[in-house]
Amino acid sequence: MKYALIGEKLGHSFSKIIHNLCGLEYDLIELDKDQVENFVKSSTYDGFNVTIPYKKQVMEYLDEISPLARLVGSVNTVKREGNKLVGYNTDVSGLEYQIECAGASVKDKNVLILGSGGASLTAIALCKKNGAKTYKIVSRSGEVNYENCYNYKETEVIINTTPVGMYPNVEGVPIDIERFSKLTAVFDLIYNPIRTKLILKAEKMGLKCSGGLKMLIMQGVKSQEIWLGEKKDPEIIEKLFVELTKTKNNLVLSGMAGSGKTTIGKECAKILNLPFYDVDKGIELKYGKSPSEIILSEGEETFRNIETEVVLELSKTGGKVISLGGGSILREQNVNALKQNGIIVYIERDVEKLVDKDRPLSQKFGIKELFKKRKDIYESTFDRKVENNKDLETAVKGVIEEYEIACYQRS
Repeated sequence: MKYALIGEKLGHSFSKIIHNLCGLEYDLIELDKDQVENFVKSSTYDGFNVTIPYKKQVMEYLDEISPLARLVGSVNTVKREGNKLVGYNTDVSGLEYQIECAGASVKDKNVLILGSGGASLTAIALCKKNGAKTYKIVSRSGEVNYENCYNYKETEVIINTTPVGMYPNVEGVPIDIERFSKLTAVFDLIYNPIRTKLILKAEKMGLKCSGGLKMLIMQGVKSQEIWLGEKKDPEIIEKLFVELTKTKNNLVLSGMAGSGKTTIGKECAKILNLPFYDVDKGIELKYGKSPSEIILSEGEETFRNIETEVVLELSKTGGKVISLGGGSILREQNVNALKQNGIIVYIERDVEKLVDKDRPLSQKFGIKELFKKRKDIYESTFDRKVENNKDLETAVKGVIEEYEIACYQRS
């Protein structure tokens, strides 16, 4: 049996990984608008998923459409049943799961839905199905737009269905959520990056929130249940999620120079079967000078600017182990970028065990004084913390354990 995903641009889709991990043969097929009808009517796939911008168009070519898909007004799953093609929608189940996992609900809540495109139909159907008190659709030129939406001060839940903040334009934020005083939860359908700037802001505000990866996985699982006619074990869903997040997150190691980040990182990369990147080494390869040489010849500010360039580039995509320079976390811009696709694990080591060889800043200020200046920043920016005061094996084991826990909790 063979399955596929059709859409316009699929270069960054995670769907193939999800279905392959479940043992399904699954293809990604990019189509132009005028190719969709021919694919639907002539393909020999046992079933296929549909993504933007064809979820509505594909409905024209199907023999039957499920009641939920008709309610939503879009189809994302098609199953070949005998001589018929039947359309379903599993996006609503996926979004429902995403919100439940965050411990939130739209029931009796005032909801703002950002965007009026096809993805907004899923959020609208969810609000209707789960008894939202009110829901308003925000669009650029609609009755509720991005200027007057702040007048809806009773807003409690925001769901972003726009592509603002999606890779590669990861700096985008569709709305200023700090202006909603009664806001309790924020959800983003975007899953690449895993945590958009919108979600990072919601986390800082202490709101219930999540990106779209849980939705993506659950809608994929529901598609499989339709195709195969069998329920998936909840444990399989959790394992699938952990495996995917481990390959799509970056494991980022922060800490003082000499804390063991590079040595630990290389060992973790071997175990996780991920590529390893050292920020300091990346700077040297790109600019032909070591961090020490740049600091001594051009000053710390010039070095920090160069460091930020390298950090931002490494942060854009996941699936790697990154060892930061000791001061990489001094800039909030760096931290925000790293957290979009990464888990920051702080490597804490006794100051007495740190060394200042080839470390001009440590030599200038003294290791103890430099650590004193940075300690609070390390503590406020990490996702997990691991001590490196014993042996390498213990530290590596601790980092991987903490990384895997954080992957599930924060995605």
